[in-house]
Amino acid sequence: MAEEKDKTKEVEAEEAPKKKIDIRTALSMIPPASQILGKQKKQRERRVRLRFRNELKEGIAKLNPELLKEIGEAEYIEVVVAHRHRFRYRVELDESVPPNEVWVNGEKLPEYGVSDNSIATVRAIREE
Repeated sequence: MAEEKDKTKEVEAEEAPKKKIDIRTALSMIPPASQILGKQKKQRERRVRLRFRNELKEGIAKLNPELLKEIGEAEYIEVVVAHRHRFRYRVELDESVPPNEVWVNGEKLPEYGVSDNSIATVRAIREE
């Protein structure tokens, strides 16, 4: 008798229609990673032209104030050319510099294979 009840339960379980789950509804319940991990600050950077101005002192870069606001306010910037050469400069603001250029002293840069009007990535260095 007990065996018959077990068989009827198995048959009923097999015959019961399975409820379909909508994938979109299930995925909408999963929160995005930014919500789980918290919003982390993405390091802002910008691709610009590196222009040589030999009248500048070595270690100083002139850039437009709008560019500095875009990459983040900082006293120093890092200039990376071709993912290889990294240079650190102290910032001087100048309205006459175009927003898509950074002016630096170019006397020693050709030694590293960097030429005038090269494309470089600029990011602010935050000292903490």
